[in-house]
Amino acid sequence: MEYQDYYKTLGVSRSASNKDIKKAYRRLARKYHPDLRPDDKSAEQKLKIINEAYDVLGNPEKRSKYDRLGASWYHHQSRGGRPGGFDWSNWASQGQPRQGSFNYGDLFGQGVPQGGFSDFFNTIFGATGSQANVSGMGMNTPKDIVREVTITLAEASTGAVRRLSKGNRSIDVKIPPGAKTGTRVRISGQGPHRQDGYKGDLYLRVRVRPDKRFERKNDDLYLRLPVDLFVAVMGGEVVVPTLDGNLSLSVPAGSQGGQTIRLKGKGMPNLRNPRKFGDLYVRLQLQIPTQLSDKERSLWEELNRLRRS
Repeated sequence: MEYQDYYKTLGVSRSASNKDIKKAYRRLARKYHPDLRPDDKSAEQKLKIINEAYDVLGNPEKRSKYDRLGASWYHHQSRGGRPGGFDWSNWASQGQPRQGSFNYGDLFGQGVPQGGFSDFFNTIFGATGSQANVSGMGMNTPKDIVREVTITLAEASTGAVRRLSKGNRSIDVKIPPGAKTGTRVRISGQGPHRQDGYKGDLYLRVRVRPDKRFERKNDDLYLRLPVDLFVAVMGGEVVVPTLDGNLSLSVPAGSQGGQTIRLKGKGMPNLRNPRKFGDLYVRLQLQIPTQLSDKERSLWEELNRLRRS
């Protein structure tokens, strides 16, 4: 079995105060929550380890036992002892190993998978030390409130403000440029009170309403642009709508239906770096005339003869 260095996990010294441990835990718990790091597949496992570390160091009795075990472990190592030679039986809990699970939902809302603690924890603390009925992250965690807010694609591009009211109080919440469906905006301390006086947070979960003109893929936008057949054949200028106004696009002579023209920097701002923009990809859709006058038909027939000769 491998010794778990919980102080290292939370990034605190062994002399850290309870306040410092709690502060470090909260910072890391938010940093690695899977809802806030959807692209980091290792975030959930990191969060479990962080939760386990706080379950021990945040409890005075567990911490005291863990510190005594740590002193014995390091003494064993300093004498050249191998990990497999350490007598864990002197420290094993008399209760049954912890087989329960914990739930992150109380801190960040639902949808986070459950999972258990390590073999090290189960052996040393067992079910009696695991707070089997624990809810949240091994502490009296305030329940955060999650509310959904809908914005347009244009608002996602420029940023938006939503006013939230509770009783006689109102607050304006800024939704940053580049927000996507699923983006969460945190309003610290606006959740409900808990027994120790701390308050949870309020989260706005953003939903971006589908746009009739643009399709969004990450920070890039895609637009289907109808183009007159004669412009495609001969070349010419067309008007292209963008989220910040119309612009003129030069269509090369001989352009084909389905051809895509890239407009650099005309997409969405990046959520983490609003000065960086995606691109706008304009896909040409040729418009074929459906009603021809007699003269037009005659000219098309003549053109057809010329092309065949």
